[in-house]
Amino acid sequence: MNAAASQRHSAPFLPEITANRRRCTQFSRRKQQKTSDKSAQILSKEEISLFRNSMKQNICVQMLQEGFHRSFSELFFLLSSDQDRRAAAEPGSAVRLQTPLDQQQDQLETMRLHLSLVEQAERTGSWSVVCEQRLFLGHYFSALENLWLSLHFYQRCVEPGGSSRPAAEARGCMAELYLQRGELEQAQQQAELCIQQAEAGGWLDSAGQPLRLRARQTLWRVYSRLADAPLDAEDYDEALTLLHKGYSKAIESEDKQVEGEASYRLGLTYQSAGDHDRAKQFFNTSMQIFGTLQDADGLGKCYKAMGKCIESEGNVDETVDCLERFVDISRSNGLQHNLADAYLCLGNNYYTRRQYQRAAEFFLQGYEVACSLEDVALLQRAQVLVAGARAHSLIRKYSADVESATPAALRRLVAWKQTRTLQDCRTAAAWYRLTDT
Repeated sequence: MNAAASQRHSAPFLPEITANRRRCTQFSRRKQQKTSDKSAQILSKEEISLFRNSMKQNICVQMLQEGFHRSFSELFFLLSSDQDRRAAAEPGSAVRLQTPLDQQQDQLETMRLHLSLVEQAERTGSWSVVCEQRLFLGHYFSALENLWLSLHFYQRCVEPGGSSRPAAEARGCMAELYLQRGELEQAQQQAELCIQQAEAGGWLDSAGQPLRLRARQTLWRVYSRLADAPLDAEDYDEALTLLHKGYSKAIESEDKQVEGEASYRLGLTYQSAGDHDRAKQFFNTSMQIFGTLQDADGLGKCYKAMGKCIESEGNVDETVDCLERFVDISRSNGLQHNLADAYLCLGNNYYTRRQYQRAAEFFLQGYEVACSLEDVALLQRAQVLVAGARAHSLIRKYSADVESATPAALRRLVAWKQTRTLQDCRTAAAWYRLTDT
């Protein structure tokens, strides 16, 4: 009986109550965890608006909440302008196909940030910061489809700080954009203003290039484009006046590549006007520049143009020498399009001198290069030239045989007549070359 009593006393006291307490504690913890998970799922109004509203609405609301009302007005104006541009564009045009501005999050965020910085700087009168931020936005929207935005920010950059370094750079950028859009008078005006401001301040652009030199390069391109209209109307005096102005700006730009291009353009214009002596002077200048720069493409086109000038003077040997140099430069530098053009130019030179067989050989080489390039237009042109030269060569030999009426000539005529239905022009020409005495 004592053993049984000792066993009862050794058992745990109130085991049922302890187990129930443990279960209650676990239930309480699970309930607290569910409550905390439920509270964590509750979102604020701002978080809900990020999902409910559009990107445009969220960014505009943020700008208003932060107190940037003028920045909001400018952003809203640009978004409305984008909608108007898209509505006015024709269906299927590039403007219609590009993504609307209000759906481009990176662009919207960038404008929000930098326009807000602009407004902050305006409040404190920090106009250099205002110009820097607008200049940044102008550079940021440099893609072709966003040039209207770039131009907007450059124009706004000039307004508050017209004599500052960022404003001068903005003018230079505006000149390039106006030139790209074909608005030549405005491009010229902005480039000249940029030169005036940059020379006074000695400023560099964002890439470290002197602004005055960059603006002079743009101004040369402006004068070159302005000369296109009088050239089309064959008003060579007006065209040469404009090109000489551009040439002086090209020299002042201290860019030898630009100077070489300007000299070459002047040479072509004098050539069109019939003044071959002046044309050769400018072509020689271009050759020296392009040779120093090791510009094979520029050097080749100068030899081609020079050959045309010399040909007009009747100097056959020098003409052929220039064109052969054009061939060598193009071949050694892998300029296949230039090589095809060089062969065709050589063929034309022999063709005009009625050396049709020699012309056909060069035309054929140009045709073979055109085949390797898979350039359909160039290939068709070469085909016509080869066919014409071979036809003239064949007709010339045929006519000579008819006129001579010698036994050998008559035999060739009879043999050719018997086989002409079975041979194409190429086979007939080859046969004539083999049987010619």
